[in-house]
Amino acid sequence: MVEQGAVRVSDAEREQVATRLVAAHGEGRLTLAEYDERVRAAHAAVVRDDLAPLLADLPGPTSAGADGAVARAARPAPTRRRDGAMPLPFAPPFPVPGAGPCAGGRGAVAAWAVVSVVNVVIWLAVSVGSAAVVYPWWIWVAGPWGLALALGGLGRAAVRPRT
Repeated sequence: MVEQGAVRVSDAEREQVATRLVAAHGEGRLTLAEYDERVRAAHAAVVRDDLAPLLADLPGPTSAGADGAVARAARPAPTRRRDGAMPLPFAPPFPVPGAGPCAGGRGAVAAWAVVSVVNVVIWLAVSVGSAAVVYPWWIWVAGPWGLALALGGLGRAAVRPRT
């Protein structure tokens, strides 16, 4: 008969440990380096004995103080928000691509226009300074980016609900 600690772990068990480590890091119980090391070890775990030391020095999710903050942090996130987007299990400490004020529409077009104008001005200055027309390299910056914006705008228009 196989010992309980020698049983191979499932992906769900690894994910449960990783979720608890995220909560412990958010509570300030683990430094970023400790969190990183333990999450890597959790995802590399093969048997249950590999997972046990990762949580051994952390209180359980039910050992919250009077306000129950740990218990709330350990609750599973809802599967979908009302707008249909999937929520992140935690707020990342870095900006998420495609989730800011320039994530499409006017902000992205404004950024493209500013960068394109700056590149054309630099190209003109080099052409005037060398007294010869220099290869228009700026089209390789403005062209693909502009095409991507145009196709994205068409795609958004195609899936936008008709009212």
